[in-house]
Amino acid sequence: MTARIVSIGTAVPRTELRQEDVRDLFAAQEGLDRLTRRRIQAVFDAADIRRRHTVLAELGADAADRMPGAPAFVDAGRGILSPSTGERNDLFIAVAPDLAADAARTALAEGAVDAAAVTHVVTVSCTGMFAPGLDHRLVRDLGLSPTVERCHLGFIGCAAALPALRVASALAATRPGAVVLVVCLELCSLHLRRSSDPQQIVAASVFADGAAAAVVTSDEATGRPGGFDLDRFGSTLTSEGETDMVWTIGDHGFEMVLSAEVPRIIGREIRGAVGRFLGDDAVPEVWAVHPGGRSVLDRVESGLELPPEALAASRGVLRNFGNMSSATILFILAALLRDDAVAAGARVAGLAFGPGLTVESALLTRRRPDARAESDTRVALAASA
Repeated sequence: MTARIVSIGTAVPRTELRQEDVRDLFAAQEGLDRLTRRRIQAVFDAADIRRRHTVLAELGADAADRMPGAPAFVDAGRGILSPSTGERNDLFIAVAPDLAADAARTALAEGAVDAAAVTHVVTVSCTGMFAPGLDHRLVRDLGLSPTVERCHLGFIGCAAALPALRVASALAATRPGAVVLVVCLELCSLHLRRSSDPQQIVAASVFADGAAAAVVTSDEATGRPGGFDLDRFGSTLTSEGETDMVWTIGDHGFEMVLSAEVPRIIGREIRGAVGRFLGDDAVPEVWAVHPGGRSVLDRVESGLELPPEALAASRGVLRNFGNMSSATILFILAALLRDDAVAAGARVAGLAFGPGLTVESALLTRRRPDARAESDTRVALAASA
């Protein structure tokens, strides 16, 4: 049985940041030399991001709306502060469950799937942790059955959504009637820091907050018809890059190493990695590539000799939401689900990159319902309303 993504829901915090405002905040910090200020200007402007979202209201126009009891990240003079890792994680615990539940509720509603039908929950995050965790909270907050089986994938980084879908696909394919809810939640802005380190400047210029959820099943009777068939998955480690993308826990937040070599490594190795994954298959018609940054997309595009329009969905999500780590690839797939230009039967190649350096791959097929099936679904929904 082939599992399919029935629907995808997304959610972002209400505080929206314009890229130029975040750039100016970082460039205005005391103690930075002229070269660092110029580097901040150049890196932020080259990111091809217009706006992104954060749970830190004080970074935006609604600075007075900081959650009571939450640590301060910006002082009265707009200086960036450095809360402890514990304080940052406490804020994650306070705000992450609601954002994850918002994305999950949207996915269930979009897919016409009742919460009572969910049999498995797979959660993903690398920006905070607690136990009982997000998986437990989703069962409680969505009113799922207490017998729902739960799995959490933690600290895998930006590539984690595809392994989560792989787990969901395996569950759905081997357990008749399984309905798997996959939820990726990342609050990257909790780990911002003031720094003159070029790698930290790059991280500050791209990362953002968001959540996305997907409903996966192989049961044809569950949910709306259509979606994406999950055909197969692949994973490979590049021959270099183990120290170029690193995610560790420090005393003042999680620390990201993101060297300038990452796009170059991806550019050198992407053709071989994708070639091994696709084998003798023809080149897919549609691409969903995790936008680690604009330069990553540029290297993928040139390395695979793709036409400029091939990565339009990935560039659009980067431009409007930034890099939300694991949640980002689901935002891209959600955009493709809404795109009428993606024809029935079109094959979609998903690519995501994580520490290691790891390349995760997925091959999906766009499934569109026939008119009669869609009409039957609308009638059933109206009858149950």
